[in-house]
Amino acid sequence: MNLSRDDIPALAFSALLLGLAAMLPLTGSSYWMGIGLSIAMFTVLSTSWALFSGPTHYISLATAAFFGLGTYTVGLGFESLPFWLLIIIAAAIGAALAGIVGLATLRLSGVYFVIFTLGLAELVRQLTTWVQNLTGQRGFYVLTDIGETEIYLMLVGLAALVFLTGWLIGRSRLGFALRIIGDDEEVARHSGINTARAKVLLFMVSGLVAAATGAILAPRYVYIEPSLAFSPILSFQVVIMALLGGPGRLWGPLVGVIPFTFLWEAISSSFPNQTTLVLGIAFLVIVYALPRGFVGLIEDGRHRLRAREGYA
Repeated sequence: MNLSRDDIPALAFSALLLGLAAMLPLTGSSYWMGIGLSIAMFTVLSTSWALFSGPTHYISLATAAFFGLGTYTVGLGFESLPFWLLIIIAAAIGAALAGIVGLATLRLSGVYFVIFTLGLAELVRQLTTWVQNLTGQRGFYVLTDIGETEIYLMLVGLAALVFLTGWLIGRSRLGFALRIIGDDEEVARHSGINTARAKVLLFMVSGLVAAATGAILAPRYVYIEPSLAFSPILSFQVVIMALLGGPGRLWGPLVGVIPFTFLWEAISSSFPNQTTLVLGIAFLVIVYALPRGFVGLIEDGRHRLRAREGYA
């Protein structure tokens, strides 16, 4: 694949940002490491979510299901298998589940798909709880020597892979097909595009990344149980951050992740019982006041500036 002149500065800037992010552990601050972990985690999850939902306009609330599967994969196997292998296995399981779910449900659209994906996360959580009740084991301890620095660097590396994947997809036939699907799925279907295959492939990428993220973060949680691993709030956080930044651009979710992470940190520490209310209000404000996110505001500002320059 050939690089255009516009691609090289963007890639160089992205590499610079990732390099700066990788230097965060040098600060030696536990507070900033905690913030960095949250930003890295949500950057990976929101960006991978946007790879699918951005071009297709399908709102998925299944992130918690794939994330939880990743954490439980590590919880079940960390005593017998290498951690790096468990991450690969978790990613494969996430991709496989996303493929199965995608084949069965991506013919749905609109609110029906949203409800199904939310129900999927809850179904997986309830099934996990039921199995654990049968076995008498309520959760898993993940006691390893893997610290926050290693977890953070792995998340930064995964973020780099997600951005590279998104960049490659955006310049491929698959990316072109997805943009047509997002504009009008009927037109895409009549144009000879296999819409089902395109959507399933991107949904599998999203599931793979979410499961790998859950696996990487499992050692940080120490004790894994269904209410933590399959938290429905996680799915809503990912969607809100991606929409706040703007899922229409690869870098858009990052623009939403950073301010919302700091806001969430402040709300969680000062008003821990009102976090769900904050999520609901944030979602309403974004949908009505920022339908295209911060990216839309930035692009509108650029257009107005160019218009003024044209008249000058």
